[in-house]
Amino acid sequence: MNVALTIIVPIYNEEDNMLRLEQELIDYLKIATVKTSVLFVNDGSKDNSQQFIEAICSRRPEFHFIAFEKNCGLSAAIKAGFDYVTSPLVGYIDADLQTSPQDFNLLLEEIEQYDLVTGVRSNRKDSFVKNMSSKIANGIRRAFTKDGMDDTGCPLKIIKTDFAKRIPMFKGLHRFLPAMILLQNGKIKQVPVRHFPRIAGQAKFGLWNRLVGPLMDCFAYLWMKKKYINYKIGKKS
Repeated sequence: MNVALTIIVPIYNEEDNMLRLEQELIDYLKIATVKTSVLFVNDGSKDNSQQFIEAICSRRPEFHFIAFEKNCGLSAAIKAGFDYVTSPLVGYIDADLQTSPQDFNLLLEEIEQYDLVTGVRSNRKDSFVKNMSSKIANGIRRAFTKDGMDDTGCPLKIIKTDFAKRIPMFKGLHRFLPAMILLQNGKIKQVPVRHFPRIAGQAKFGLWNRLVGPLMDCFAYLWMKKKYINYKIGKKS
């Protein structure tokens, strides 16, 4: 049976999470409602993450990896995953496991009717500062993009791969994935998912990344929206 869903997992200095991540993903593969594989994208980790990745992939045929030569950032890791996968659906989850792979099944229930389904984190287990900065950033982004999404930073998404491959990524665009699907005249939906405290590793984004950076990215998005080329092939030979 061909793989229907490939889950992209960007990795940057997550050695303390890797074994737990492996087990959580294995547990999900057993209950996934479609045939699923996992793609680790090592974003130039400086710790022992790559050794863990290679060991996991050597003993688990459903697991694969690509590794950057140097750190390029989260958007680049997601873009590389989009470019690499061949399954009709592509998913995304963070390695910190603050969202659960098992909730991919909730998104899969909706993906047939939509082109992107994203989680929205319920009862977030983050600090007050992180929650408030995220809420403000989402409000700013929503005002610019009119995408109607409450939590585009939620690291749990499924996208139809043909739409994902047409997204022109730039740094910071991982926050704009729903808006980029709308530019393609696609349909999007958000679904409540669970949220958990970070157990190991360190958060990769600070106040600058959550507020000032996204505000600057909004202007880049508006420029792209004006210049965006959208087409569909009617016939070919």
